[in-house]
Amino acid sequence: MRNFRLLPIAFAVFCLFGTADARPGGGSSIGSRGSHTWSAPPRTSITPGWARPMDQSATPRPSPNYGGAPGYAAPARPMPGYGAPAYRPSYPVRHPFLSGFAGGFLGAGLFGLLSGHGMMGGMTGGTSFFGFLFQVLIIGGLIAFVLRLFGNRRQNQMGASSTGMPAGASPFGNNGGSTPVTLTNDDYTSFQRLLLDIQAAWSAQNMRALASMATPEMTGYFNAQLSELASRGARNIVSNVQFQRGDLSEAWREGNLTYATVAMRYAMTDVTTDSMGNVIDGSSTEPVIVTELWTFVRADGRGNWILSAIQQAG
Repeated sequence: MRNFRLLPIAFAVFCLFGTADARPGGGSSIGSRGSHTWSAPPRTSITPGWARPMDQSATPRPSPNYGGAPGYAAPARPMPGYGAPAYRPSYPVRHPFLSGFAGGFLGAGLFGLLSGHGMMGGMTGGTSFFGFLFQVLIIGGLIAFVLRLFGNRRQNQMGASSTGMPAGASPFGNNGGSTPVTLTNDDYTSFQRLLLDIQAAWSAQNMRALASMATPEMTGYFNAQLSELASRGARNIVSNVQFQRGDLSEAWREGNLTYATVAMRYAMTDVTTDSMGNVIDGSSTEPVIVTELWTFVRADGRGNWILSAIQQAG
């Protein structure tokens, strides 16, 4: 009976705190990635699915009818070259002339049948029958010829780029003239160190340390999340963080800023306690594995990477 008496209390705690992630970022997609904020990051080996769009960002969302490539601001279509089949328009879209021609031919034949004149105006003798077959063969040959002509033209256009896009087009949409960059081993070491240091500063509720490792935007999100926990008399502690694997999604430069989006998988213990230290969510003994895309930014000449965005994978 004692367990049944605890059910109302457990239910109240569940309603109050829920099961949402309380780690840095709160399991949401937040922050800015420069001109790539509203474009889907390229897939990686550990993030084969699309990353979740930004839930909060200081970067304004582009107009839904902007002319960029498929991304978060337009209806998503899998992009060729990133592990998804190339988008193939429907037959009427690919061949509007042929669909209208064949439709008109078929419609005329059906009208003939409905009006009692037959598919080709009636077949009253062997000559008419062979004439009908001759016309069908001619029309079928014309359709096959034009289909082949249009197909070859489309293949030539698609061959202009290995990503299935016209040469010179960017797969990231309107990216403000950004250019790809190459990272060094020191950069990847910095990313791993920032992952561990940010988690430690978060658990210690050290806002000064967080502000030195993240953009003002991300610092504001962290501050709001910690304040919300404190207002409920709760505290989130992330410990035993172990980096498992990382994979670069993209790195680019725009203006005097360099960005890098990295998919990172790490294990940790994530527990939320009340003011008395009682566990109200998570576990202090069972680790959880998290895969996220972290975007870092640095100003040229300064050399210090800082966190500018966190996106959830899948």
